[in-house]
Amino acid sequence: MGLTIENILLVGSVLLFISILAGKTSYKFGVPTLVLFLFIGMAAGTNGFGIEFDNPRTAQFVGIVSLNFILFSGGLDTSWRSIKPVLGQGIMLSTVGVLMTAVSVGVFVWWITDFNIYEGLLLGAIVSSTDAAAVFSILRSKSLALKYKLRSTLELESGSNDPMAYVLTIAFLGLVTNPDLGYLELVTLFFSQMIIGAAMGLLFGWISKFSVNRINLGFEGLYPVLVIALMFVTFSFTDLIGGNGFLAVYLCAVYLGNQDLIHKRTILKLFDGLAWLMQIVLFLTLGLLVNPSEIIPLMGLGLAIGLFLIFVSRPIGVFASLLPFKMKMRRRWYVSWVGLRGAVPIVFATYPLIAGIDKANTIFNIVFFISLTSVLLQGTTLSRVADWLKVALPEKLKPRSPLDYFLDEPPKTSMVEVNIPEDSKVIGKKILDVGFPKSAIIAMLRRKGKYLTPNGQTEIEANDQLLVLAENKKSIEDVFQSLHLPVPDMSDD
Repeated sequence: MGLTIENILLVGSVLLFISILAGKTSYKFGVPTLVLFLFIGMAAGTNGFGIEFDNPRTAQFVGIVSLNFILFSGGLDTSWRSIKPVLGQGIMLSTVGVLMTAVSVGVFVWWITDFNIYEGLLLGAIVSSTDAAAVFSILRSKSLALKYKLRSTLELESGSNDPMAYVLTIAFLGLVTNPDLGYLELVTLFFSQMIIGAAMGLLFGWISKFSVNRINLGFEGLYPVLVIALMFVTFSFTDLIGGNGFLAVYLCAVYLGNQDLIHKRTILKLFDGLAWLMQIVLFLTLGLLVNPSEIIPLMGLGLAIGLFLIFVSRPIGVFASLLPFKMKMRRRWYVSWVGLRGAVPIVFATYPLIAGIDKANTIFNIVFFISLTSVLLQGTTLSRVADWLKVALPEKLKPRSPLDYFLDEPPKTSMVEVNIPEDSKVIGKKILDVGFPKSAIIAMLRRKGKYLTPNGQTEIEANDQLLVLAENKKSIEDVFQSLHLPVPDMSDD
């Protein structure tokens, strides 16, 4: 059955509905949801129910759009306080680690197959990065709490190493199609992609914060739409001027996620839901693109490369990149084990298909099998290996991320009414600019006998009465300090 305008919505909605139900029950049996999405796509494809989808360009477009949402959502949920201590480790893993993994896999493929060295390195580059969708999805859906800031390290690596893998994929694809390409051009490509991407990410992060907080849209629902527009502008403009759009999008989101924003709760909730939607759409699309009948003859080769990647290449990349840091061996081994491959390598594998190189189909099918093997083998054992290596953290000690805070707020148990005097320093300031503590909210504002429901854009006026709900007495003290008011004596409360 071919996809037409008449049936694409029906087929798509049915597959989406089935995927959601499958995802709801999959972890009951220890199977990652992403694998279910892939299998549903494959079952609906040419060798299953007969949906004909053989368009790598469309799959690549869906992949790029989906990765924008997935990386942006992951960045919004990344606390700068949590990643700052592991920034060096994350950068080394996402650059040196990815490079060493790509080279070692490439040499292995060149050694055991009829691939030339550039084709082997191309395949190695495609599977060299950990997959943000897989890591974010599995770690967060399992609520896996880890010691020693390992989770921050893993999420930082998975969110920031796709740009390196992308640059290596483009570089080695260029060598496959043009072996005379100069190495100086490749080095220049790498540095321009990374430097421009990082600079544009931070620049657009600041622009996005300014736009969200200063543009009065009038409707709360429009603010997430504005952020989506800014996200795509960040990616496309960075790519247009020769930078790495994926890196820019991730850094822009990390910057935004650690700032005070108007309607931040709404933005975080929407992007969390969109990230799940994009993961489902991405894996369904890639599942439809794959023909199981073409994978079966390559299963032996794919398994050999996949096991070499998991047990040899990934450890080489991790141990080499973490040499400058003090880290116990069991922690290094766990970082190595969470080298999940998922949708990103499959998306990158569409580039050789579009370029039309000789072994493009073979590379695509091998990459698909490697990703499937990785998610099945590593994704199902993350909790067990964490317990075995003694790096799991008790659930009660699990750190809170920005998204955790907004989606699972603790109850506010203290209440106080704050009067703003006529000589207050905060008069004329917006609530957003006051530095109000996140552990408290202004539930109601009384002004000239009328009651208002304030938001971040509301300007404070003289004689305003604020009804504040807070988690505890310490939060109330922080409220008075942010408003430049003397802290009342609460010893008898």
